[in-house]
Amino acid sequence: MGLAEGRCVPCRGGELPLAQEESEALRREIPAWNVVERDGVLRLERTFPFPDFASALRFTNQVGELAEREGHHPALLTEWGRVTVSWWTHKIRGLHRNDFVMAAKTDRLYEEGRR
Repeated sequence: MGLAEGRCVPCRGGELPLAQEESEALRREIPAWNVVERDGVLRLERTFPFPDFASALRFTNQVGELAEREGHHPALLTEWGRVTVSWWTHKIRGLHRNDFVMAAKTDRLYEEGRR
């Protein structure tokens, strides 16, 4: 089963962020995403291009609906012609498998919208 078919599992805190080796292995499944550090926290981040603001806003809303269904929420920056999505797990201040699942689901949303 690929990451996009996975489900988010509740993270209650007290768990450790993924080890670097685990993160690297999972990131190979979502190669367009970058691991970035913001405010001392590792996050998955990708910027998606769009032809205009309306398309970017539609995608933002689709990601928001996905986040609500899964109970896991990203940072979203919507601008003219692009949307930047950042996934990380707030409770553990780092990366969890859920973040990789959600990144893969975000990729699938984007690809479906381009068809």
